[in-house]
Amino acid sequence: MSISAKITRTLVDVAMGREKADLVIRNGRWVCVQSGEIIPGTDVAVAAGRIAYVGPDATHAISRQTRVIQADGRHLVPGLLDGHVHVESGMVTVTEFVRTVSVHGTTGIFVDPHEIANVFGLRGVKFMVDEARKQPIHVWVQMPSCVPSAPGFETPGASISVKDVQAAMKWKGIIGLGEMMNFPGVFMGNAKLLAEMAATRDAGKTIGGHYAAHDLGLPFHGYVAGGAEDDHEGTRVEDAVARVRQGMKSMLRYGSAWHDVAAGIKAITEKGLSSRRFILCTDDSHAATLSEEGHMDRVLRHAVSEGLDPMTVIQMMTINTADHFGMTRDMGMIAPGRSADLLLVRDLRNFHAELVIAKGVVIADQGNLLIDLPERKYPAWIMRSVHLKRVITAGDLKVKTNARAGSELIANVIGVIENQAPTQHLKQKVAVSNGEVRSDIARDLAKIAVVERHHATGKVTVGFVHGFGFMRKCAFASTVAHDSHHMIVVGTDDDCMAMAANELGRCGGGQIVILDGNVIGKVELSIGGLMSKERAGVVAQKAATVLEGLKMCGCKLNNPNMQLSLMGLVVIPELRISDKGLVDVLSRKFVPVLEE
Repeated sequence: MSISAKITRTLVDVAMGREKADLVIRNGRWVCVQSGEIIPGTDVAVAAGRIAYVGPDATHAISRQTRVIQADGRHLVPGLLDGHVHVESGMVTVTEFVRTVSVHGTTGIFVDPHEIANVFGLRGVKFMVDEARKQPIHVWVQMPSCVPSAPGFETPGASISVKDVQAAMKWKGIIGLGEMMNFPGVFMGNAKLLAEMAATRDAGKTIGGHYAAHDLGLPFHGYVAGGAEDDHEGTRVEDAVARVRQGMKSMLRYGSAWHDVAAGIKAITEKGLSSRRFILCTDDSHAATLSEEGHMDRVLRHAVSEGLDPMTVIQMMTINTADHFGMTRDMGMIAPGRSADLLLVRDLRNFHAELVIAKGVVIADQGNLLIDLPERKYPAWIMRSVHLKRVITAGDLKVKTNARAGSELIANVIGVIENQAPTQHLKQKVAVSNGEVRSDIARDLAKIAVVERHHATGKVTVGFVHGFGFMRKCAFASTVAHDSHHMIVVGTDDDCMAMAANELGRCGGGQIVILDGNVIGKVELSIGGLMSKERAGVVAQKAATVLEGLKMCGCKLNNPNMQLSLMGLVVIPELRISDKGLVDVLSRKFVPVLEE
């Protein structure tokens, strides 16, 4: 976002009173994140979409044509920034995501579209970049780094090469490299991954991190030495401390299902670390969360409730974030020359943006969007992404064994950890019946299956999962299944699971709940099997039927749809399932479902 000489001249002239401002906000309490002060009686003058003057009296910049807004003592807060987010997780397009979050005070997001990249590759990324550039708020895109996330352990719909990364670094709107998820590949010296990071450094851009392990020994040090500059996968206070000490930015996330802020901020509140190396983000937020609870304002309220001072929290989602991406010349603070992204807020603790200004335009007032957003036509190729070779049957979902009936075997079982991305690797005794091992509702042992949906191979892999709490004959299926985004199905009844898979195949992707052979919840996601063309509110309502359906099945997890979506993410410990089999992430080996 370079400033032309002409705009610079305008800003100087408005600051001096030789020209008049387009917009002046009067008598606000300036939340000056760069100094840590709150300064009353402050005026802000805006011209050409940027801030020209911040001070005690801007009457010299006002003419009859200037729009004047009375802050009346409300706080003037920099627009909020989300330092790491996957738009696809909201099940909506970039435009609809912006429509939803901007009214809550978000004026900038740093997007990693590796979900759609796993389905469509580079053209999927370009699709997102093109839409991002048309938005009324700042939408920066990180070039996905790991597509597939773990080569050899899954089959993606597409792949990203080093040449793709090198080319994308020259695109307008690309801010850096997306989260480097294959952390074992980095510390083992994988040439492709190191070349991607080198290309990003050569372009002077930021390398996103993703170290999803508790081991803070040599593997962690090797990963940091590879060049990752931030990390949002820490779930413990020691993770946050280690990252900051090693020169990384610790990104503390508070999305719909991943709640890591409470643990991470203890590095500040209890251990006394400086907050300047900490950033707040959402990572993954469901459409219902965004529509009903908010976005970064929700994160802000939560962080304050966990003991952080509001000024510190605001810094962690404004100036800290902008600084991390090398953007403080353009955003992250209310100061001359920066983009005019600011909010009027009455209470910093019970934070709600009453007025939202982005790029010098008043875009929202009291939660109502005041502007029109760009319309987008979606090409046919992006609407056709679910390719099943054949109709799925109950027979495809059996876990067969040669062991004699009545005998017991040990099963490797995925254990769900509520509100966290990691899973447990459980070993449970299971009974053999007629040449197979079945689900066991009484023991909360459900089946989990991955149905290959990109290349129509007809491949179906089946395992077991503990923790969904299903109490009835049911199934839940989703084409949102990080990162390869095959179709993933969990359930207690093979017929229900087959029905769920086939119904999603017919509608082109989405999420669906089947109970006793009936559809009781469904949201269609026709764009790559990941996103809907509909408004966020509509998507939220449909997604709510999925969540309500899961409750009817007996599931009590918070956002179980997001928990299921990560069961196939073979780069986060401990145990996952892919289209190729059951993966022990820590040992980087396939393991059998049944130990016979």
